[in-house]
Amino acid sequence: MEGIVARIVIIVGNPRKETFSEALAAAYQRGAEAAGHQVSLFSLSRMEFDPILRNGFSKPLQPLEPDLVAAQSAIGAADHLVLIFPLWFGTLPALLKGFIERVFQPGFAITGSIRDGTYRAMLSKKSARVIITMGMPGLVYRWYYGAHCAKMLRRNILEFVGFKPVRTTIHGMIEAVSNETRATWLTEAENLGRRAA
Repeated sequence: MEGIVARIVIIVGNPRKETFSEALAAAYQRGAEAAGHQVSLFSLSRMEFDPILRNGFSKPLQPLEPDLVAAQSAIGAADHLVLIFPLWFGTLPALLKGFIERVFQPGFAITGSIRDGTYRAMLSKKSARVIITMGMPGLVYRWYYGAHCAKMLRRNILEFVGFKPVRTTIHGMIEAVSNETRATWLTEAENLGRRAA
């Protein structure tokens, strides 16, 4: 989206406050706003909502709390979604999974049914960037583990509801890297924000 003003939503899926996830989000936002993009930032650790989808998608649907209403509205209006989170037990934190289950409701993210051929993704014409931090080396995650969480999030969730393309950035050995490496990653996030990429 370089050269085009984009509406961007950043979701920080780390349940803890004051983390490198939030630093990456701030860097991305800084770069995006410097390029004239519009940014809405949601840090799940600072939001109030029930992360459990109590009855699945049975009707009546579980009402959304005000923080989720705001996030859903912003995602619906966005051109580009950024998800930033740490890899925990090989997947995304439960709080982020709960957020996705609560927000990506039928009627907002999807409509119809696969069984009868009426299924339709409702969040098309939007792109996404997934930024994952982890304790293991990034190459080990990609080649030995097959980047399974990143693939699941891309194929089974984001592309399923319409996001394309979905790109992934992986930062490994997060606890062990130098301050210089972290600074480089923050600069990369800022550059991604400038390009809304």
